[in-house]
Amino acid sequence: DMKSSTTIAESLGHIKYFQMLRDYYADLTEPVIKYSGEIYQYVGDEMVVSWKLKNGLQKNNCIQCFFAMKETIREQAAKYKQKFDLLPSFKAGFHVGKVTTGEIGVIKKDIIFTGDVLNTTARIQGLCNDYQVDVLISGELIKKLDLDSQFRPKALGVNELRGKDEKLELYTILTSQEN
Repeated sequence: DMKSSTTIAESLGHIKYFQMLRDYYADLTEPVIKYSGEIYQYVGDEMVVSWKLKNGLQKNNCIQCFFAMKETIREQAAKYKQKFDLLPSFKAGFHVGKVTTGEIGVIKKDIIFTGDVLNTTARIQGLCNDYQVDVLISGELIKKLDLDSQFRPKALGVNELRGKDEKLELYTILTSQEN
């Protein structure tokens, strides 16, 4: 989810904002491909990326993808500053669980994912600002990852997510450059 997207859209105007989104999504696509993710959908300023469990866990692809996306935007800083006079940034939430996939619609057909994991992940991502971090990961996913010295989980405590009965332990990830 892009940070401050409403402010950015207001300052750029709708046409230039759309042009910026096109560049932004194009730049973020390569890391998704490289780390075996699938772009499920674009929701305004948000890109929803998913992995089959094995692909996301393998070599920590889901986490690698996040940091590669961050690096890609940093590498393109001059382009964004020149074209749009800003550098977009984003935050992400990660969780694990089952989804049901199917086709819906009569006039306009669409393939959708549905399941509690989608709502939970959105709630997790929504807490990034509260914790002042760019990435939040559920304890459930942290337990499945094989994190090495490159990535270090930092526990942020247990949180009661809006609309959920059970509490969820949340983590952020520090890279080997952060301490």
